[in-house]
Amino acid sequence: MTHQVHIIGGGLAGSEAAWQLAQAGIRVRLSEMRGSGQQTAAHQTNDLAELVCSNSFRSDDADRNAVGLLHQELRRLGSLILTAADAHRVPAGSALAVDRDGYTAAVTRAISDHPNIDLARERVDTLPDGPAIIATGPLTGTALAAAIAQETGEEALAFFDALAPIVHHETIDMDIAWMASRWDKGDTKDYINCPMDKDQYLAFHAALLSGEKTSFKEWEANTPYFDGCMPVEVMAERGVDTLRHGPMKPVGLDNPKTGRWPYAVVQLRQDNALGTLWNMVGFQTKLKHAEQVRIFRMIPGLENAQFARLGGLHRNTFIKSPKLLDPSLRLKTRPSIRFAGQITGCEGYIESAAIGLLAARFWIDELSGAPCSLPPAETALGALLNHITGGAEADSFQPMNVNFGLFPPLTGTTRKSDRKQLYTDRARAAFQDWHPDQLSASASLAPSLASDG
Repeated sequence: MTHQVHIIGGGLAGSEAAWQLAQAGIRVRLSEMRGSGQQTAAHQTNDLAELVCSNSFRSDDADRNAVGLLHQELRRLGSLILTAADAHRVPAGSALAVDRDGYTAAVTRAISDHPNIDLARERVDTLPDGPAIIATGPLTGTALAAAIAQETGEEALAFFDALAPIVHHETIDMDIAWMASRWDKGDTKDYINCPMDKDQYLAFHAALLSGEKTSFKEWEANTPYFDGCMPVEVMAERGVDTLRHGPMKPVGLDNPKTGRWPYAVVQLRQDNALGTLWNMVGFQTKLKHAEQVRIFRMIPGLENAQFARLGGLHRNTFIKSPKLLDPSLRLKTRPSIRFAGQITGCEGYIESAAIGLLAARFWIDELSGAPCSLPPAETALGALLNHITGGAEADSFQPMNVNFGLFPPLTGTTRKSDRKQLYTDRARAAFQDWHPDQLSASASLAPSLASDG
């Protein structure tokens, strides 16, 4: 099969882009180095669109949360990633979390079986000559990163991203821990909560500070962390109460054994459909593995915890997109190449898929001879795209999740309590004008491809 668009990278962005293009009748070559004898420091499988540090796509509230609104927009555009996620979701309150294995198998099967996609297990070290999308993510290979730097004249920026441990459910002491969602939100009690009193918390905090951490290489020493994936021990260094106001916040969690909020709490979220694996929420870490086992077993309820995966650390790379990319994600110095996913400086699984979808749609427009149809800035897709391609300051550009702060300001006087709903109401109206409701070919076929059958 002779391809029309070459996509490099089989993560969420690359998989979504390949699906969108293929559904539009465009022939695609999708190059993914995992499966060719190559592997990254963070991935564990050869599956496409693998989820690395969490199984959560975060909030699914489309009325008052920008992430949930982005979910809704992607569903309306026939997103493969959202369809697969919906088909393999597990309980997580108002969040969208998935069974990792079922979800990644569904995406991999959908891509592998599509007649318009040639899935090539290969490493690409040079920039393609023809129409392409580079979606190599935050773990872009050294040679390709060097080729990008040579083309753009800009050194890539880098930061660290950390993985949270996963615990076997049967080893959690439920005589100490209890099931509940904060403020009892959600139809079910979706989180396991491990309570701490003051003395336990202070001892735990001290252990995080003194625990042995992964050593940095000389060239990594000054690389900053992204705040959304701050290692738990780095948060602890910022003050004794930082964790209690962050991932260990006890507010809204009544301990049924005492009738009161604990001094601090560690939450675990279901990580697979069987409920046998649970992810420690907000506990990304760069502690050495032996230290993780020792320190995390200080948490009440986890004294005998067995870990399916311990935390880890990897280096992420992204480009100065506001300076290098045009509004339709084309590299200004070589317009035959578009970038998508986390390498553009968006942060988060769903944001990566969204930029992959847009890159594909822009190629569909361009190859058909039509002008690129940019999503309105009032939509979640448009706000995220605008931030990447010019809304942010290039010199201080940092990875960003979608949030209402990226949207154009509301006009007129509004009450603070009404703003989120007003943002989403305005976004839906703008999206409808841009993309009137219709069942796309992608939307009609994706459910069957994402199922277990």
